[in-house]
Amino acid sequence: MLYYYAFSGHKVGLDRVKKAAAILKELEKNGVECRLLINDFRAGLAAREYGISDSITIETIQDIDAVAQIGNSVIIDSPEDDRGRLQKYLQEFKAVFRFAQDHHDVSHFGECMLQGIVVDKIYETVADKTKEQRKLFFLSDADYDKVILKNASLFEGKGIELLLGNYFFVKYEDDLAKLFKTLHEPEEYMELIQNASHIITSSVQTAFESQASGANVYFINLLHTTNAQLEMLKSSGIMHIQNIDTLKFDQKTSYKIDNQLDFLIQKILKKIN
Repeated sequence: MLYYYAFSGHKVGLDRVKKAAAILKELEKNGVECRLLINDFRAGLAAREYGISDSITIETIQDIDAVAQIGNSVIIDSPEDDRGRLQKYLQEFKAVFRFAQDHHDVSHFGECMLQGIVVDKIYETVADKTKEQRKLFFLSDADYDKVILKNASLFEGKGIELLLGNYFFVKYEDDLAKLFKTLHEPEEYMELIQNASHIITSSVQTAFESQASGANVYFINLLHTTNAQLEMLKSSGIMHIQNIDTLKFDQKTSYKIDNQLDFLIQKILKKIN
């Protein structure tokens, strides 16, 4: 059994869960029995939308061994302090993989490091299909600090549609409805990312998924994205904007991304087989 722990929540969103879903589906195609570990119930519900029917909720990275057993394999994608637990995992589990959280992150105890752009292949299958003409904005699955309202002037009266996040509150949605042409429910995420012609986002994962789908992608940094992530976006040809007013929506911006999914799957399979 392989367990994949993806850190998520109402302050950080679901980017890691989306990445986990892409990897787990490919591992299962290769005959690996897998289980997703998440640290909040809503992430488990969202994972079903991404194609993962079953998940287990745990408290933190320190509780992985409450589920995983000696001899299992584990993938960890989390910025949490493991408080020495990682070293214990290396002693108990067959293989331990950990996603680098930045360019300077290195293996601490011999765990196998993973990094790179990971996008579900479902997005690549629609890259050449005709898109629905719409200007879609997706901040993130979380907006705990009400960043959108604080930047209302960027969106109001611009004919932009908003894709709501899974962690948005109902009363907050009422305020957002005054700014946007249309509000879309979180359950529409995969369909809209595959079919929208123009996508503006502050989510790095969504930017890559949108680019893989063949959309015109614009990244607006409203969530304090790291320099390492901004470099990945730039190297992938995704346009980094400061103001929506400067956008030329008739200009083609995206090109094929370097999806590292297959490479990482082979790396994982080599280690656990």
